[in-house]
Amino acid sequence: MEAPELVRTLAVYLLPVLFAITLHEVAHGHAAWRLGDPTAAVLGRLSLNPLRHIDPIGTVLMPLLLYAGTGGAFVFGYAKPVPVDMRRLRHPKRDMVWVAFAGPAANLVQALLWAVLGTGLIVLGVEEPFFRLVCKAGVLVNLVMFAFNLLPLPPLDGGRIAVGLLPLPLARPLARVERWGFFLVVGLVLIGVVTPYWMLPIMRFVLKLMRELLPALNTLLATLPSA
Repeated sequence: MEAPELVRTLAVYLLPVLFAITLHEVAHGHAAWRLGDPTAAVLGRLSLNPLRHIDPIGTVLMPLLLYAGTGGAFVFGYAKPVPVDMRRLRHPKRDMVWVAFAGPAANLVQALLWAVLGTGLIVLGVEEPFFRLVCKAGVLVNLVMFAFNLLPLPPLDGGRIAVGLLPLPLARPLARVERWGFFLVVGLVLIGVVTPYWMLPIMRFVLKLMRELLPALNTLLATLPSA
């Protein structure tokens, strides 16, 4: 990928990505705080300052290298996880489900807000393509984060939701997967299982609902996966 194209892509995605990862992590911490665990609040992780949530390697270096090295075909990264002490939650097993779901829920709300903003630009006749591209990037980034994080494997949010919802005889073995979970997730991504069989079906379903709610969204999202 040529340097000007890379710079343009970074400019389009920078704001949506910063909002997506920051509000995702803050949502986790805020949910934990409301349910009895102040750990994230005490450590300053309820801040809207993106620098408190960025992992230099996982959020910056790894995605950039993968994007440049694969021409944008494969990008993977992660933010600095918000610390949660389950023992301090009022109902640890049940409350952890809400704490885990809060992050993807924040991304789903952001995807809808970016869609509303983008369709608003279309309705108002704003022709500047950069603003439309930023809104489209906001929808895409947040839908990707929403779908990916719901994958039911620890340490992803979906895995922790599953551990909280399953009966103990099933929850305990799944929880023990967490020590190898990162490598399992990366492996599934690399062999091409996660995107076609998990993420795209979820993204298409959500996009279909969003398009029904906002008909003008079809213009904005013309290049995203069809519903």
